[in-house]
Amino acid sequence: MPYNQQSITSIRRWSPKTFSFKATRPEGFRFKNGQFVTLGLRCGGKLVPRAYSIVSDPGEPDLEFLSIHVPDGSLTSQLAQASVGDTIWINSKVTGSLTLEHVQPGRNLYLLATGTGIAPFISLIRGEAIFERFETVILVHSVRTAPELSYREEIEARAGGRLRYVPTVTREPHDITGRGADLFRSGELSRMLELPDPDPELDRVMLCGNPQMNKEMTAYLKEQGWTMTNYKGVGNFTVEQAFVTTQCDD
Repeated sequence: MPYNQQSITSIRRWSPKTFSFKATRPEGFRFKNGQFVTLGLRCGGKLVPRAYSIVSDPGEPDLEFLSIHVPDGSLTSQLAQASVGDTIWINSKVTGSLTLEHVQPGRNLYLLATGTGIAPFISLIRGEAIFERFETVILVHSVRTAPELSYREEIEARAGGRLRYVPTVTREPHDITGRGADLFRSGELSRMLELPDPDPELDRVMLCGNPQMNKEMTAYLKEQGWTMTNYKGVGNFTVEQAFVTTQCDD
């Protein structure tokens, strides 16, 4: 698929190793909340591509992305040094398994993210459709240090009512220090929020984060009778299989 040359329009540093940026949107570029696209920078005459979830809502004029800075990363080390006005290449094809079409409608929707895996979930809660399909949306974001709780102010402003927000920090003192996946499995998350225990007949789960969390939660959910969405049909939980290590964190 062809790449479109675009320009970086803004950059925000969340922590020493996480940052977000906006870029101009290619003409005719369409996507759904929760999808990802491949971005690229030119290095030594070659295009270095990586998959990035889109933070933006489809109605926004620019495209927004969240990244972790990997010091030796062929793409992120360049992105971390980028400035407003610099060129970035954006593929014309979007895809992803974290759209609302990838889980059945239900009672409560659990969004479990680690690190920059929160990106597609920000896109989802910026839209209206998610709150039309579920009674309650529970967004759990686990990071190592508090500054990595990117978009926290925005989420807290949106929280209340049908959106519940649970930020957890695992490597320094914080109100909640447990990993989100552990809180879910132990039942502590339900007790904390005064919600019924997750039920595969009624509730839905989306996972996006480091490969170990995705793997552990996928195995756990399957053992508990949940069905993952795949080519055979839509289930009651889904995981972003294409989420690459340059976007992942603790």
